[in-house]
Amino acid sequence: MILASCLLPDVFTPECKFKESVFENYYVIYSSTLYRQQESGRAWFLGLNKEGQIMKGNRVKKTKPSSHFVPKPIE
Repeated sequence: MILASCLLPDVFTPECKFKESVFENYYVIYSSTLYRQQESGRAWFLGLNKEGQIMKGNRVKKTKPSSHFVPKPIE
């Protein structure tokens, strides 16, 4: 537990902030509040590949299943 507290910062940077949106199929998608595409201005989205590794934000689109997450209800 002590090791985990040493690794986590006390203050979040702008790179750690994401916008949470509910997609039309009730999945949740996360987009960066800091980074955008150079040419189009499209937001970068958080996505995972088939192995569960993080994908590059500029390669992920909000319509692809790799960026869709299932929300867990709080009980």
